[in-house]
Amino acid sequence: MSSSIIGSCHFYSFDSIETNRRTARWRSPRAAVIPSFHLPMRSYEVKNRTFADDIKSLRLVTAIKTPYLPDGRFDLEAYDALVNLQIENGVEGVIVGGTTGEGQLMSWDEHIMLIGHTINCFGGSIKVIGNTGSNSTREAIHATEQGFAVGMHAALHINPYYGKTSIEGLISHFDSVLPMGPTIIYNVPSRTGQDIPPRVMQTLAKSPNLAGVKECVGNDRVEQYTSNGIVVWSGNDDECHDSRWDHGATGVISVTSNLVPGLMRELMFGGKNPALNSKLMPLVKWLFHEPNPIAVNTALAQLGVVRSVFRLPYVPLTKAKREEFVKIVEEIGRENFIGERDVQVLDDNDFVLVGRY
Repeated sequence: MSSSIIGSCHFYSFDSIETNRRTARWRSPRAAVIPSFHLPMRSYEVKNRTFADDIKSLRLVTAIKTPYLPDGRFDLEAYDALVNLQIENGVEGVIVGGTTGEGQLMSWDEHIMLIGHTINCFGGSIKVIGNTGSNSTREAIHATEQGFAVGMHAALHINPYYGKTSIEGLISHFDSVLPMGPTIIYNVPSRTGQDIPPRVMQTLAKSPNLAGVKECVGNDRVEQYTSNGIVVWSGNDDECHDSRWDHGATGVISVTSNLVPGLMRELMFGGKNPALNSKLMPLVKWLFHEPNPIAVNTALAQLGVVRSVFRLPYVPLTKAKREEFVKIVEEIGRENFIGERDVQVLDDNDFVLVGRY
């Protein structure tokens, strides 16, 4: 190829470029999942890492609520008090920034900060499971790296929602994050619009980092997994007693335990107790009358445990439903609920709705 040199620059003639184009061999692109060798962190590099077996034994995990200040920022003082109450009442783990914790309304900076804060303050007393899942594999990888870097014990991963993918895509998505550390897969088709079928879980179960699955499809699916050695946590508070004692579930990842952690612990640890389960059913049904976390946010405000601040699009339950909650508390017994104040109905004007946060 002919060229002339000026300084350190090379200038090639047009004829030489055309000749090179005609003689170059064309190769078709190859579609492939590129191994993530570029990732700055591997699961075996995490200091003081937790192993999947440490997560598999947990029976009661609370999907913890995130409280807010009137300007919409996190109320860390109220959050710390809430986590402390969970620990004091025998809860073994918390999901940080899950659906109940409104991770969907957080920036990733907020999300990772809250995971790190929880680990820093409570990591020696309770297992901290960070919700670092996303419908974007790239975001799920990045958030999970950061979550383990700040010390979380395990990750919670949802299947890609809205922009659903194929079975092979589901497996590839989860395979991208499983190598980083202990992982719980979360199957909730009512929210994602797509079930994670058993053959996906059976494939993922080959990974030593799969701790288990939070399953919301029902107890037939729970038993299908537990009979094949896959650890399951019930994702449905109304089914968790039977899941635990009749279908082999290890325990529950619970919304209700935000409010009555001691009773939920008894339900998971104290043996079969249909009377206690029936006693809790009015509360559980009330909590899920509207999409979670609307009711639990309202209830915690009525109990005086958190400020009555909502990040939109969530808004409090109606006054009639708040009055119903007061009656439920009286029937179950105020002493079984967290907090020290008397339960209040609250007026509509007591609630602050924040659209910019």
